[in-house]
Amino acid sequence: MKLTIIGAGAIGGTIGAHMIRAGHEILFVDVDPEHVKAINDQGLTIEGPVENFHVKAQAILPSDLPEILGNVAVAVKSHHTKNAAALLKGRMAPGDYVVTFQNGLTAGDISEVVGAENVIVSFVNFGADYLAPGKIMQGNIGAFHVGELVGNTITPRLQELVDALPYAEATENIFGYLWGKEAYGAMLYAGATSDLSIADHLEDPRYRPLMLAIAREVLAQSPVPPKGFNGFEPDDLEGSLDRLAAFNRKSAKTHSGIYRDLTVRKRKTEIDDLLRDLKGPLTNYVGAIIHSIERGERICEVANLDLLAAYERALRLGTPINAISSLISAPDRALEGSLHGVAIAVKDIIDIKGQPRGNGNPNDMAGPAATSDAPVITALRTLGADVFATTTLLEYAAGATNKDVPEAMNPYNPKLTAGGSSGGSAAIVGAGVCDVAIGTDTGGSIRIPAHYCGVVGFKPSYNSISLVGVTPLSPTFDHVGLLAKDVQTTVKVFSNLVPAAKPASATNLKGLRVGIIASHFEIPELEKDVTASIQSVVDQLKINGAEIVQVDGDVYTELEKTFGDILLYEAWQVHGEKITKDPEHFGFETRRFLQSAESATKDSYQKALTRRAELLKVSEKIFEKIDVLLSPSCPYVSPATTPPMDTPMGAVEGVYTGLANMTGEPSISIPSGLDSNGLPIGVQFTSRIHTDMALLSIAQAVETMLGLKLRPGSKN
Repeated sequence: MKLTIIGAGAIGGTIGAHMIRAGHEILFVDVDPEHVKAINDQGLTIEGPVENFHVKAQAILPSDLPEILGNVAVAVKSHHTKNAAALLKGRMAPGDYVVTFQNGLTAGDISEVVGAENVIVSFVNFGADYLAPGKIMQGNIGAFHVGELVGNTITPRLQELVDALPYAEATENIFGYLWGKEAYGAMLYAGATSDLSIADHLEDPRYRPLMLAIAREVLAQSPVPPKGFNGFEPDDLEGSLDRLAAFNRKSAKTHSGIYRDLTVRKRKTEIDDLLRDLKGPLTNYVGAIIHSIERGERICEVANLDLLAAYERALRLGTPINAISSLISAPDRALEGSLHGVAIAVKDIIDIKGQPRGNGNPNDMAGPAATSDAPVITALRTLGADVFATTTLLEYAAGATNKDVPEAMNPYNPKLTAGGSSGGSAAIVGAGVCDVAIGTDTGGSIRIPAHYCGVVGFKPSYNSISLVGVTPLSPTFDHVGLLAKDVQTTVKVFSNLVPAAKPASATNLKGLRVGIIASHFEIPELEKDVTASIQSVVDQLKINGAEIVQVDGDVYTELEKTFGDILLYEAWQVHGEKITKDPEHFGFETRRFLQSAESATKDSYQKALTRRAELLKVSEKIFEKIDVLLSPSCPYVSPATTPPMDTPMGAVEGVYTGLANMTGEPSISIPSGLDSNGLPIGVQFTSRIHTDMALLSIAQAVETMLGLKLRPGSKN
């Protein structure tokens, strides 16, 4: 058989060398002058564990192609298919055919030039790599199926070709194999963003949900029943991962061709063709990261695979509970840093360049994108974190939902609220999508949803994290803080975001002075299960040597009287003009609350500020007698929906948390257990202002003491 092979690289070179050895007449065509010269001068060498052999061969550059080619094989990268097809125009005699030895769905580009009836398609799954001019490594023997593009029959010309090819089998369902390979190939593309071997990334339990989701996403688009090969079975994807890992462990080709293109050959990959042929969110996220690597913004490393796994969890776990406002493809970040590769979600009230600042409002969510990052986002990117998602919130952080923006629901019971206003950030962490999220807190908006969703919620000292680029509600009380899976994660992120915070030594609970205000446990709305959980924490602290100190809470009662006058006046300064001109811009409950703020006077505001300043001098003295103040985080567990701030239930929701917003002191909610219905309960600790790291140390010691491992569906 005579065959012209366009593309003498890994696959084309391997197939051609085997055919030459079997006595067939092969002409190689390649764009690499050094490779062409080496083949002509020295022949073509195949190395590797399968076998080692050398053949004499002939190769030419595309510019030297003869006028008539005869039968042709195209073995170029899929994104070079159009260029290869252009070489065929006018060079095919009647009866000649073109066979593809490529990844992807490339037959269409060739059919446009030579006609579909003259195209044969193949599926190649053996591994090979280009090593050097004139040298190719064949890593294994894999499936090789060949079929007609038109007719789905095994024709004489197809059988003749198959008989001449190494390892090949004729098939009447070539597109079944191609779509199976598309699913497998999409997994390889994802794995190529890391530096793990094919076997390792397929086998690693951290990435199995991602690999399965990518394969399912592709197979759902297949217009024909997909076929299995080399351990890949479309009807048994779970088992396929193990079988494919075992298959690839036997191969000397440890990494995919995409990975080699990115890291070894430093050249454009086939990703654009993948994105052309396939639709789906995970495929697009893979493509965005590969493009980022191609541009030099990222390198192939496990952090990219971790990010892709976070996207998968966001779609599977975060979207059903309305925690996600948007997902950000291949976010900008430094190549290294102390938060390198940490996936972080951000409340959609903070400026992220290229994203609208949504504010939980449908008009804002469809509005213009921010032109710059808020300082907190800049800091995260500089530290190497992946700011990959924005999270849903109560409208303008004002304590109420907008009917056109679904409320974030609780990962422990999706029929109940995640709380607010940072409900999306709490829910995304509680569901296990990521380990940490950014939230804001004006009266408990971090700590209350943390309590509802079984996560850690930390409101640091006032203005520890910049409020610039954040939609304000009440600048006197607004804080930016963290929601995280545990205190250790909170410490890691906060200490890097706020390097001025002084490190604290590990806390010994023995001798720790823990303050309690008796009236906090006399609130009628305080549920029995919440009381029991907090009492259990107190009892365990006593057992571990902590001293429980009764604290007079009168100063907090007086401080609370200033809260409304300050909050309402400042909220009106922020939103008054907009709500006056365009009240329909706001949801009903938010509009009602903000319109009520119009009655707040500057005189009452100034008096409240003066009174607050006086009371802060008194409240500071409380911490001369105690190290930390303990209370419930909220009187009740997660309700069906977040009660608006201007309702009785809404007013009592923040009865414990609002105090630290008035004082500016650091405050944290950590899980203390579950109620009788399996809903999380949180215990709150507050310390003297600017003792954030000491408070975190205490919280970490208590967390260790409690030893809880809460997660949705757990029985703790």
